[in-house]
Amino acid sequence: MPTVEVDPDELRRLTGHDEKDDEQLKEDLFGLGLEFEGETDDGEFELEFAPDRLDRLSVEGVARSLRYHYGDDRGVYVPNTNDADWAIRVEDVPDERPYVTGAVVRGLDMDEGALESLIQVQEKLHATMGRQRAKGAIGVHDLTMLKGDSLEDDERAKSVTYTGIDPEGDTMVPLEGDAEMTLAEVLDDHHIGQEYADLVTEYDTYPAIYDEIGLFSFPPVVNGRRTEVSAESRDLFIEMTGTDQWTIDKMLNIVCYALDARGGKVEDVRVVYEDRELVRPNFETKTKTVDHGDIETTLGIDLDPETVVDLVERAGMNAATEETDDTVTYEVEVPPYRTDVLHPVDLVDDVGRAYGFNELEPRYPDVSTVGGRHERSRLERAARETLVGLGFEDLLNFYLIDEEQNYERLGIEQDSDVVGGGEAVTIQEPYSEDFTMVRSWALPSIMMVLENNTHRAYPQDLAEIGLAVEVDESENTNVAEHRTVAAALCHDGASYEDAKARLQAVADAFDKELETPPTEHPTFISGRTASVVLDGEDVGVIGEVHPEVIVEHDLELPVAAFEFRLDALE
Repeated sequence: MPTVEVDPDELRRLTGHDEKDDEQLKEDLFGLGLEFEGETDDGEFELEFAPDRLDRLSVEGVARSLRYHYGDDRGVYVPNTNDADWAIRVEDVPDERPYVTGAVVRGLDMDEGALESLIQVQEKLHATMGRQRAKGAIGVHDLTMLKGDSLEDDERAKSVTYTGIDPEGDTMVPLEGDAEMTLAEVLDDHHIGQEYADLVTEYDTYPAIYDEIGLFSFPPVVNGRRTEVSAESRDLFIEMTGTDQWTIDKMLNIVCYALDARGGKVEDVRVVYEDRELVRPNFETKTKTVDHGDIETTLGIDLDPETVVDLVERAGMNAATEETDDTVTYEVEVPPYRTDVLHPVDLVDDVGRAYGFNELEPRYPDVSTVGGRHERSRLERAARETLVGLGFEDLLNFYLIDEEQNYERLGIEQDSDVVGGGEAVTIQEPYSEDFTMVRSWALPSIMMVLENNTHRAYPQDLAEIGLAVEVDESENTNVAEHRTVAAALCHDGASYEDAKARLQAVADAFDKELETPPTEHPTFISGRTASVVLDGEDVGVIGEVHPEVIVEHDLELPVAAFEFRLDALE
């Protein structure tokens, strides 16, 4: 899940609640669905949040949600905007990246904390909605360093031009650079250009933004040094380019709301296409309808309409009640920074959070029997308890992953005849590039945990029992699912023999005969790898993880691991 770093002192200042200590803040944040994951070296909270609530990618967005939670703010807030003084002309842009949007924000009370927050929300939006800048990229510039061209229809207005240019054409000094470079040279020689070169190398012309002085931005790669923003900047020009107008407009709304919370005054920008003209940012609200009965049924509580309206307003929205003889419905006005409200159930979730999920009282459903544990669940629980008893720390990882993590970083090829090499079950329209498929085995998830835990003490003995899937046309759904048992030992003496001893103990606990004939698997060292055979059935693999895989995950200690099918213990 995405994380955001938030300074608790800044959070107290922006919410106006200096009386809240750190523990109270953590409890309030948890009520919003923001889980505390730890602290940075600077004492900032690391908060894990649901990737649909992108308005909480900054301390300003988190503070806004808390103010609603505390009841200090109510209903929809839409910033007033000044009339446009700047415009973006769109001329001969690359077909692959045809859309642009923008805004001006003046009178900001910037400092180092505000600048860091702006950079963070920019980076997080790039990673989520922007799909690593491929779908949308943000450029923020010091407005005082821009000199606008005049517009034919309004000589008082100032404009910049979004266009496409030859890679070997005009030059600029990129951020963190000290020499003029063509856009092709930026991709070849500049470290930011090298990182994002694959986004534009196939274009016939490269995206570029000009003012009267010259080239100042190379979206989606890097801005020019001339317009670099600092803590002393007070007026900003924001431009966003992308492959979808809706996406970049919503990204712009989130940034503008964050800057509005810093005292900035948002000013419209005209976006002049060849066939139409837009005025941005677009702060129009939208409405969704939800039925009162659906709210009560989903949450399992009785609410009167006045209470529902109150809870909706405390969630940062407005609600108008419509009553008939037998039903009550609500027309809910959704603010422009909310990208996640797609269905009435999203409104029910907001009502439930405003009410407080911890305030809901558990009760038995109105059925004639009481549920019990499924046999598969009993087996899984027994296996988990066995692993914990052997010294493993039990994990619960996400089942969604990306192809690089699942295959490439473990040294295996997709659709290969090894454990974990099954054909991927992919997501047609993934929300994030980090979650494009369902994992085919669990060891990649454990290796990712080890990679993120290098600052923790060793030994680290980790295990997980979870889902693994792969494409199988013999199944009715074309997908084969199974529960898998994976474990890894990471310490200075981790070896095949250590992993084999733990695996033997698991087999003995379930009265299974274990055999480990030699095999080959690209994730493991040749000659230190074996198949896991339980009661004569080949169900998994065990071995010492290959040094290349260890280095790929930035580990400095050896790793021994095994993985096998859970149903082999039945």
